Amino acid sequence: MVGNGDAVEPAGDETATMLVGRADELKRLISVIGSLGQDGVPAVVDIAGDAGMGKSRLLSELCARARQDGLTVLRGRATEYEQHTPFQTFTDAFADVDRAFLDSDAVPEVAATVLRGADSVQGSDSGSGSGNRDRFGLYRAVAEVLTRLGERSGLVMALDDLHWADPASLELLDHVIRHPVGGRVLLVVARRERQTPHSLAAALRRGVDSGAVLRMALRPLPEQASVEALASDLPPGDAKQIYESSEGNPLYLHCLLHAYRHGASSRGTTVRAHDDTASAVPSGLGSLLLDELTALTATQRRTAEAVAVLGDHATPTMLSLTTGHTTPEELDDCIGALERRDLLRMGSDGRWTLRHPLLRALVYENTAAPRRAEIHRGAADELARAGASAAERAHHVERSLVGWDPVSAAVLSEAAAQCAHTAPATAAHLLDVVLRLMPDTPACAQQRGELTLARARALAVGGSLRESRDLLHTLISRSGPDDASLRRDAIALCAMMERHLGHSPEATALLQRELARSPGPEPRQAVSLGLALGMAALNTVSYPDVRDEIERTLSVARSHGDLMGEMGALALGSLGEAYEGETAAARRLADVAAGLADGLTDPNLTELCESLVWLAWAEALLERYADAERHADRGLDIARRSGQVHVLPHLLSSKAFVHLNTCRLPSALESAEEAESIARAIGSSDLLAFTLCFKALILLLRCPLGDTTALTTAEEAVAAAGGSRHWWASLARCVLGHTAHVSGDPHRAQDAILKAGGPELLGLQPSIRPGQLETLVGTAIAVGDADQAARWAAQAVEEADRMGLHGQRGAALRAEAALAQHHGDTRAAADLFERAAQAYAPSGAAVWEAYSLLLATVQAQAAGDGPRAVAMWERARRLADDGGARLLSDLASIVRPQAEETLRAPTELDQLTTREREIAELVAEGLSNQAIATKLYLSRRTVETHLSAIYRKTSVSSRSALAGLMTRAALDRRG
Repeated sequence: MVGNGDAVEPAGDETATMLVGRADELKRLISVIGSLGQDGVPAVVDIAGDAGMGKSRLLSELCARARQDGLTVLRGRATEYEQHTPFQTFTDAFADVDRAFLDSDAVPEVAATVLRGADSVQGSDSGSGSGNRDRFGLYRAVAEVLTRLGERSGLVMALDDLHWADPASLELLDHVIRHPVGGRVLLVVARRERQTPHSLAAALRRGVDSGAVLRMALRPLPEQASVEALASDLPPGDAKQIYESSEGNPLYLHCLLHAYRHGASSRGTTVRAHDDTASAVPSGLGSLLLDELTALTATQRRTAEAVAVLGDHATPTMLSLTTGHTTPEELDDCIGALERRDLLRMGSDGRWTLRHPLLRALVYENTAAPRRAEIHRGAADELARAGASAAERAHHVERSLVGWDPVSAAVLSEAAAQCAHTAPATAAHLLDVVLRLMPDTPACAQQRGELTLARARALAVGGSLRESRDLLHTLISRSGPDDASLRRDAIALCAMMERHLGHSPEATALLQRELARSPGPEPRQAVSLGLALGMAALNTVSYPDVRDEIERTLSVARSHGDLMGEMGALALGSLGEAYEGETAAARRLADVAAGLADGLTDPNLTELCESLVWLAWAEALLERYADAERHADRGLDIARRSGQVHVLPHLLSSKAFVHLNTCRLPSALESAEEAESIARAIGSSDLLAFTLCFKALILLLRCPLGDTTALTTAEEAVAAAGGSRHWWASLARCVLGHTAHVSGDPHRAQDAILKAGGPELLGLQPSIRPGQLETLVGTAIAVGDADQAARWAAQAVEEADRMGLHGQRGAALRAEAALAQHHGDTRAAADLFERAAQAYAPSGAAVWEAYSLLLATVQAQAAGDGPRAVAMWERARRLADDGGARLLSDLASIVRPQAEETLRAPTELDQLTTREREIAELVAEGLSNQAIATKLYLSRRTVETHLSAIYRKTSVSSRSALAGLMTRAALDRRG
């Protein structure tokens, strides 16, 4: 230790300078690694600071301490000139892993793209490549690898210079922040604050809010510790001036001290942090670093330039090929001289690097452009001779281009195809490079159109929906009579983008115009456009308007032997009819669609995987849960293997919905959270709102009574939907209404549902009306409007009878039961709640069966039917506990029926709901309305509404009378 304890001796070869002035930060980091795996310990540490502030040095010390404690340490670094090399940051870190472990059965093959780098992908259709087409599956596989590494001895993964990370690495990091790796695993990231991409900053900020991320901002070094540790041999006045010039920046301070000790006069130079070079290197620091290069020979300078340009490929062999006409001995002497000057350092993997990323940036920028291109070209040629994939060569090929080169363009296009599914942002970038250099001539027109369409697809998969849509608009507007096929493919994709952006009317208009063209589209594209039109109509609750078009699409498909198109039209028609409550028609279409789907092979279904989305959702709405799950699982498997990421949220949400209804809450939540993650990555606010709706409903049942997580999630769903009038926005408001009602706020619940559907709920699909009407009945009773409750209950019965579905009938029966309960007819209420439970049993909707049985239990107990209450309660509790429905398990504990011998005659208190009894007990304790509201997380208005209902049911007129009644009841129970 040096000085006052703020400086730490270097640890082995990991550090080249003392750690000065960071004792508090290091102590905090050591505390974190010492507590890995314990509750409340962050899964990610975010170290932020300006260039040269000591982030890398602090990481080195942390890694050394972690190794001393026996933990596995992986260290990777993002690099400025490889920002379009997919997963480069993580691949660099995994290079430290024992190769035998990477090659073992413990490592999923699908993770190869990250673990072994771009060269592991030899083709988009290769055996291993098929597993890499679902990048979200790849992320889960990487997390699994981290978990297994952590299980062995604990793991620290340190990722440096994240402000330069490639988009694929950033998306993977976002996934890890949202879904922290379990066990003794810590991810430590370091970045420059001002250069951090917005997506990374937002992900880390969300992680701080959730408690998954610990943020550490590095400040300037303290003067006293810096001078004592680093400049104690200097005259005090000179040391003070040098420190002031450095502004407390460790790297700058070291450079100034180096210059001073070698006779340079630079003490008056300041950092000028905002006067940067092209690489954001402070200009004063840049001058000092470049000054070190002036003493180099021409050969040494060329070698340093080659190392800066080659980056990850700066191996001794590659250097010998790119440094000119030097013998191996001369190159060794040259590298040795640079190493002695501490300009070059060799990594553990045998690659040479410049001492600091800032030095690399300055050398790269100050290397003549022709020389840079020459080195990149030589590297690309050598990699090609060695059999490297297009994806690995792409970086050097791109940076060697000075004009149009068809051969290089072919390499970049192939690389884009290889990484289109795992790193779509990189694919879009590579295609943009090709398109910018491609001559705008008739000879290139067809290839330009195809590559533009491919780039639009990559942008869409990567979540850049608006950029994709705008590019497609340009492509469509410029297409001529000879480009009809390309234009129609572009229109079908553009319609999807418009839908995801919440512009279904625009998608409908675009599709209708194309379908009306003369001559019309060929059959394959007519089917594709017709199905896209039907999907747009479903979003805007206007399926009846396109019912005839779907019929025509079905006829075209059948007449041309297009089994996939036929199956798609049938499935979409079934879903549309199910939405509209036309159950008989929906069943008929679903039967035929399922028969076709089950008879088709996976390669056949890959062409129109979205048809399995429509079929699974139609079957779910028809309460055919086993069939829905079977088709959703098959669709998920096909979509993952074929890279059709855009359909995954729909399939996952349908599976989550099935597991919710059949009371498998843990797996339901897992599917819902995966759907949410993909929706966020895709960038569609409508799709995010859709996935959050199901997550909120699952959380409502999965979390304990009184938990507000579901309500918060429902609020986010409504916020994501914004002012849209699409059915996803209406669904979000209905879910908010339901969660608000369960949370004890009937006014807000009623307002949300009526805003979604209007006074008669005609703005909602008939398929969801009975359930919403049941909630509205409960809100009307809670606010004292029994007449309105009766009208809504009658409407629920009418709607459910028309559809003829068991579950819808169950919701209507619960609405009628709530009315009977309100009127004090406990026996009728018990009968109706039990009939509701029985309605759900045939379809396997166990969660609603359990809920209905618990409501029936309370009423049977109040009616004096103890054995019946006990029997219903026991089944409900078993269903809830087995399915992980914590809310229902908590409710079961509250309403557990008394044993037969202790049954008593019903009293006026038995008419109270659980919430009303809770409020009455708090009144008896002497709490004010505001105090009750605060304790129960309710609004004061809601408490007052409940009190009005309590007074009416118990026939008391004051708080003191209610308190007396509650006291007498308590005494009776004790007696």
